[in-house]
Amino acid sequence: MTHNASKDSGEHIAPGAGLRIGDIAPDFSARSTTGDMRLSDYRGRWLVLFSHPADFTPVCTTEFVALAKAADQFAQRECDLMALSVDSLFSHFAWLRMIRDRFDVEVRFPIIEDPTLVIGRAYGMVAPDDNDSATVRTTFFIDPHGVIRAMTCYPANVGRSTSEMLRTLDALQAVDKDPVLAPANWEPGQKLLRQPSAKLDDVFAAKDHTDWFLQGVGRGKRT
Repeated sequence: MTHNASKDSGEHIAPGAGLRIGDIAPDFSARSTTGDMRLSDYRGRWLVLFSHPADFTPVCTTEFVALAKAADQFAQRECDLMALSVDSLFSHFAWLRMIRDRFDVEVRFPIIEDPTLVIGRAYGMVAPDDNDSATVRTTFFIDPHGVIRAMTCYPANVGRSTSEMLRTLDALQAVDKDPVLAPANWEPGQKLLRQPSAKLDDVFAAKDHTDWFLQGVGRGKRT
């Protein structure tokens, strides 16, 4: 397994240093349940890369059942799913077989093995001196250019919300289409916000004291 934790500018990202919104997602190659893969092969599409603490655990199992059922909804948004944990490839296989037999759901998106923690550390999913990733439940929303656009992190005992993952993706795609803002609790079909004016004349000419910076515009639709 190899990884390349560097930005397009050539600046090196030290493993475990922590990534920020706007960074290029570190490239890597690894074995997965769908074969050997490289992160950069997903350029041109959105990608949700997420880690889970361990196979054969209760919360992770519910997450994977929910995400497998929602995989078509991510695909409709031109977004792929990719999971990662420290478990071996064959542990992943056995767990996916159990999920299929118990819940009648097939998990077809790739699950990466990361037994040496090299990927988890490059992404700041684990501390540099940790020996496992049992406390990690991190999600990265990566755009078609390979840029990290959003991140979430949950404790091991709290599962992610599939609907919020889809809503975040919808919001990111909506603000990419036009110079607009997605307000709190925004859902596709609801009004987006206009970018506030940076001109004093616009501030003085506004009909009321909020129009110049808080004004709805259009209705964002899911792409």
